[in-house]
Amino acid sequence: MKLKLNHPVVSALLASFCCLLWGSAIPAINIGYRLFAVESGDVPTLMLFAGIRFMMAGALTVVFVSLQKGRFVRPKKGNWDKALKLALVQTIIQYGLFYVGVANTESAKGSIIQGLSPFIAILVACYLFRSERMNALKWIGGLIGVAGVVIMNLTGDGMSLSVSLLGEGFLLLSLLSNACSAGMIKIYGRHDDPATLSGWQFMIGGAVMAVCGFAAGGRLLPQGIAAYCVLLYLALLSAVAYTLWALLLSHNAVSRITVFHFLQPIFGVGLGLLLGTAKDVPLLRCGAALVLVSLSIVIVVRAQHADAK
Repeated sequence: MKLKLNHPVVSALLASFCCLLWGSAIPAINIGYRLFAVESGDVPTLMLFAGIRFMMAGALTVVFVSLQKGRFVRPKKGNWDKALKLALVQTIIQYGLFYVGVANTESAKGSIIQGLSPFIAILVACYLFRSERMNALKWIGGLIGVAGVVIMNLTGDGMSLSVSLLGEGFLLLSLLSNACSAGMIKIYGRHDDPATLSGWQFMIGGAVMAVCGFAAGGRLLPQGIAAYCVLLYLALLSAVAYTLWALLLSHNAVSRITVFHFLQPIFGVGLGLLLGTAKDVPLLRCGAALVLVSLSIVIVVRAQHADAK
């Protein structure tokens, strides 16, 4: 039976599953850094690591889709430019800016800025791509979701108010690039298979990142077979999550799907606590953040239903 990707329950479950996978990437990446002896400030090696991961994810996606369709898949004739544009915006620019930004931003502040991603995606979809209408409920839902992310990441240590282009500036530009890629997938998915485009853009973008990271002096030093297992898991989760996400975006309004991104840091913290890669977080704060994020999702989905009437 074929899933109806625009069905509210199906889209909500699949979007939540994607965010669970991305949340699991956070502790898995930290484990991977240890197993490959990657230093947090070594940007070339970080880019090499990410490039290889995304290149593998793209290859796995193309293999999965090819097996499903019974033929080798590639973008339709005349659509290679779309795959190249997606590779540039979704992978090369977004993650190039992201890794430099993270290396130059306080941890708590960086997590809060990354938590703005769903809200920025809604704003870009409404005001830049004009693929849907903005309304009061989307504003309220988006801001409540941001509040949930802030509560999850604020600590008693406080944060400095200083900002820099290479730190907070690059992180915000990375989020803008991610939001633009969501709008592009929404448009390109009308003319070609989103999963195929996702796989090829990952391979192209990952290859560029890996070559640039290696050329800049990045090197990976695997500490046994476990390192390769973690890298394979990261590639698999990217292949599954981004392919599902692309399919969901092609069948639903951007705001209806991207609002679930508010769940990602909550999943990340929860899994990090289970795996011992995150510091203890007060359960009360986690609960409050989850309530706010859930409320945000309900409000934005209701807003989308109101638009559809």
